[in-house]
Amino acid sequence: MSNTAPGTGIAPAGRSHGTEPLVLGIETSCDETGVGIVRGRTLLANAIASSMDEHARFGGVVPEVAARAHLEAMTPTIERALAEAGVRLEELDAIAVTSGPGLAGALMVGVSAAKALAIALDKPLYAVNHLVGHVGADLLQGEGLRPAVGPVGEFELPTVALLVSGGHTSLLLVRDLVSDVELLGETIDDAAGEAFDKVARLLGLPYPGGPHIDRVAAEGDPAAIRFPRGLSLPKDMARHRYDFSFSGLKTSVARWVEKHEATGEPLPIADVAASFREAVADVLLTKALAACQDLGVPRLLLGGGVVANARIRELAAQRAEAAGVTLRVPPLALCTDNGAMIASLGAQLVAAGHAPSTLHFGADSTLPVQQIQVT
Repeated sequence: MSNTAPGTGIAPAGRSHGTEPLVLGIETSCDETGVGIVRGRTLLANAIASSMDEHARFGGVVPEVAARAHLEAMTPTIERALAEAGVRLEELDAIAVTSGPGLAGALMVGVSAAKALAIALDKPLYAVNHLVGHVGADLLQGEGLRPAVGPVGEFELPTVALLVSGGHTSLLLVRDLVSDVELLGETIDDAAGEAFDKVARLLGLPYPGGPHIDRVAAEGDPAAIRFPRGLSLPKDMARHRYDFSFSGLKTSVARWVEKHEATGEPLPIADVAASFREAVADVLLTKALAACQDLGVPRLLLGGGVVANARIRELAAQRAEAAGVTLRVPPLALCTDNGAMIASLGAQLVAAGHAPSTLHFGADSTLPVQQIQVT
């Protein structure tokens, strides 16, 4: 008799380790090929191959280049993760993969690889949401694995989650990781990471902009220039209380730079970088902590690559403490896109008894955050 789960075309998740399923996760939503392996909540491997250097020549991510890089890196990255974890493919209980949101072509590579593994190995497959995966990263435990900010140990639910990356700036209310996630607000134009890249280009700094602005801003005065805080005026807060906008901030920096260069004086790059960084951090934390207060949720989780920015973490810690809000930031290696966070979310779905996805799902570049799993 076949052990295939009804209506899925693939086998149900096994329980060879009790309530701690062994799951491999694949993440290819942008420019990083991530493959992670977890056993329950224990991180066993987190292998990443980045194509960032290839995109740096163009000053930003080129979707076709990203997809080709994923294709070339997929098999070596899977092999590296298996070696790091010390497991064989046959031992896996399930496979998880990012179905969306992200770049369509890049997502297709990961989805195709995950389906091929699931069919070849007769393993259950879980198609999951990239954004919710960032929250799942904070569940992971392991030797030497400590939060970048916050207490050791599992975070409590419900929690407000602020996810900030090159492609996403989203504010979520997470009541239950595998069944109840609500989108409170998101960017209506540029994501915060995009704004960092564009402002870095204005200042003559390399791509990706975030780390270079962070480095230069350390020598500048964050109060030197008062740049606008998007969607923070009373009229905006009425309609967009939890939404973000960084396009106007980017334009304001560009106009300021143009006017200053017209004077013939040297551009105070450090002050511009520090003032811009302060504006981004200010609006992010103001809206996130407003959500905590409005909803009566004294917990805030930060995720996404932009939280590697030192000032954002510093300001978050200061304001959260003043507001009586517990702040958590996963280890920085798990904040950027990675396969471990996808494996973590997949493991939680397995442990909660969720049925696997069918093989009929595809890459969904605009997958809504409320859809935690594509079934």
